[in-house]
Amino acid sequence: MEERDPKSIRTQSFPMSGGDGTHSYARNSSVQRGGIFNTMERIRDAVVATLDTRKHFKKVVRIADFGCSIGPNTDSVKNILDAVKIKYQQENNMNNPEDLEFHVFFNDQPDNDFNTLFKTLPKNENCFAAGVPGSFYGRVFPRNSLHIRHTSYTLHWLSRVPGENIGEPNSEAHKEQFKKDMENFLEARSEELVPGGLMIVLGLCFSDGVPYAQTLKGFVKEIFLGCLIDIAESGVISEEKARSFEIPKYFPYFREMKEAIERNRSFSVEMIEEIEKPFEDGSISHDLIVSMYRGLYHGFMAEHFGQGLVDELFDRFSKKLTEFPLDDFVKTTNDRECVIVLKRNAL
Repeated sequence: MEERDPKSIRTQSFPMSGGDGTHSYARNSSVQRGGIFNTMERIRDAVVATLDTRKHFKKVVRIADFGCSIGPNTDSVKNILDAVKIKYQQENNMNNPEDLEFHVFFNDQPDNDFNTLFKTLPKNENCFAAGVPGSFYGRVFPRNSLHIRHTSYTLHWLSRVPGENIGEPNSEAHKEQFKKDMENFLEARSEELVPGGLMIVLGLCFSDGVPYAQTLKGFVKEIFLGCLIDIAESGVISEEKARSFEIPKYFPYFREMKEAIERNRSFSVEMIEEIEKPFEDGSISHDLIVSMYRGLYHGFMAEHFGQGLVDELFDRFSKKLTEFPLDDFVKTTNDRECVIVLKRNAL
């Protein structure tokens, strides 16, 4: 296989809002935390069923959490640790799984708020944590060095903005960028994992055939970007400035996730499921949507527009949302999660 030059992969950095303040991602990621909680049992069962600890694993297990941010993703790591302990007991007749030691690497872009992340990690005498800065669209670990790698709610973030047209969030340019990013992501992970190692992905996707405009994300984003255009038309900023802003995301359809994985021959598919993620009564509100958007986008919007405009934009966004009944949001969710477990093939 042709050697890839990591420097040839161009990436941009889009960190979540740091700290633990009102608008931080740590305080505004309850939706992500709920998704992680709802899939914990599936992922734990899949790890126990597919992990082979007898060939390549010793008493130190190396796990990496890619795109860790500072939010609830660490809950997933604890779940994986518990699953590994169960499998070690089953395969190695280990009476005391506490003899196991874990080296957990938390990876994100260099400007991620690692300080806040490490302050909130639970203490565990058998778990040794380290931060690893760098884009996960290239390699960030040595070859054959990881036993398990995990990522949740990350792969819809593109490595770079492919265009400047804010009116086309799922344009062909974004779709092509997603394909390239997934190819780079899977290839990098295949080199870092030991043979038989597991890759666990919890991601967001749409059901095949559902138009973007009919999803909750499409519905809300249209309102959000409409508020930005209203500000431009009022003369606060230029239309050029408004239209030069793009959210670097692409939410794939379920089939697109499957196709991306099938194109890479380094893994066997142990699990790939599409799970409905409905919002139950009382779990979604106008305030929740606003706080979630602010936690996700506050940082790089402030860099693009300045703090004053960000405050005005979210004030407008909050007021505009209240014009739509919550039933409209619930009816247009069509939000799905894809739960994927892959095993690294033998070299």
